[in-house]
Amino acid sequence: MSAKRSAKRTPPSEPAVPDSKKVKVSHPSHRAEPGLVLTLGQGDVGQLGLGEDVMERKKPALVALPERIVQAEAGGMHTVCLGESGTIYSFGCNDEGALGRDTTAEGSETTPGKVELPARAVQVSAGDSHTAALTEDGRVFLWGSFRDNNGVIGLLEPMKRSAVPVQVQLDAPVIKVASGNDHLVMLTADGELYTSGCGEQGQLGRVPELFANRGGRKGLGRLLVPQCVVLKAKGSRGSVRFQDVFCGAYFTFAVSREGHVYGFGLSNYHQLGTEGTEPCFAPQNLTSFKNSTKSWVGFSGGQHHTICLDSEGTAHSLGRAEYGRLGLGAGAEEKSVPTPIPTLPAVSSVACGASVGYAVAKDGRVFAWGMGTNFQLGTGEEDDAWSPVEMAGKQLENRLVLSVSSGGQHTVLLVKDRGQS
Repeated sequence: MSAKRSAKRTPPSEPAVPDSKKVKVSHPSHRAEPGLVLTLGQGDVGQLGLGEDVMERKKPALVALPERIVQAEAGGMHTVCLGESGTIYSFGCNDEGALGRDTTAEGSETTPGKVELPARAVQVSAGDSHTAALTEDGRVFLWGSFRDNNGVIGLLEPMKRSAVPVQVQLDAPVIKVASGNDHLVMLTADGELYTSGCGEQGQLGRVPELFANRGGRKGLGRLLVPQCVVLKAKGSRGSVRFQDVFCGAYFTFAVSREGHVYGFGLSNYHQLGTEGTEPCFAPQNLTSFKNSTKSWVGFSGGQHHTICLDSEGTAHSLGRAEYGRLGLGAGAEEKSVPTPIPTLPAVSSVACGASVGYAVAKDGRVFAWGMGTNFQLGTGEEDDAWSPVEMAGKQLENRLVLSVSSGGQHTVLLVKDRGQS
């Protein structure tokens, strides 16, 4: 015991000072503008939210929800919606518990149902078989399961999935969550990144290749217990701090507070913008995104491609080109650097599905390109689109698109009526 004691102690009779101010987290990615949810594509496991009888929609269809929605996210085969009240609704495949609610009643997974959380949610993210929610006080709740190439690996504990929300134990308040297919990234108020889930392709950014297969001799706990991605800052004793984070299916992008873009995970088609095609098991400072005239404000990744957005409203693509997923026109080839998509107007946000890409224009239109097989493009046809096509349909008439999200075989739009405040 130290011989040096504190000179001043609080008398036993003095009451402890109550925590009068609870943390309320905020981040530019938290959406507040409410709208209506439209879905299209394949719905054979209820991911369209249109009931048991609707197996596919070639054009966007309106989903009946109890309130207006501020965020709508497509997982692999499920959909998660965040209401303006902070309530979460889910629908789709619940085999691994990704809906976070009871679906024993016949057909209950095919229409929106409420997820019970102990606090108001401000953001959601969805992967192949898991869902995450961020509450207004900076806590993260997680449900479902992570998988690797050999099957289920668990959620927070090895081989244990959860059909209801469980809290992720972190010391610092979280301000953003992002999901890949089978990994979760959490950005704290201090600018730190915590990751958990599958690390086979390097997407956790903190697990060396030696331990990437189920944690190696250290076991699955090394992957499933969230730990910090530590990256030493050049010329400084401290670590790099981050302001934003985004996920592709098997890779992660993070933007430092200085505006540098880092990436880790799968880059077998240069989807991280790396020169080589080896997976990155530690964060790489991506030189292909260095440009003094603009900053990068949005990233979304499919299986093998990335769509990104700069501060001037220009959408770019890189990675694999098959099926037109880069949106660069017929005959386009693989790109290892961000390449402007020439036919798009000024863009406010971008999104990727497995083999498709989307851009929401600043004027409220939405454009789609890539593989047409699952009717995710809204063209009504199964043909691939090598260049962006404006999405149309009865439910889009006189409406502005606020955001788009895409899963394995379905796409979700958040829209509002023109003139709606």
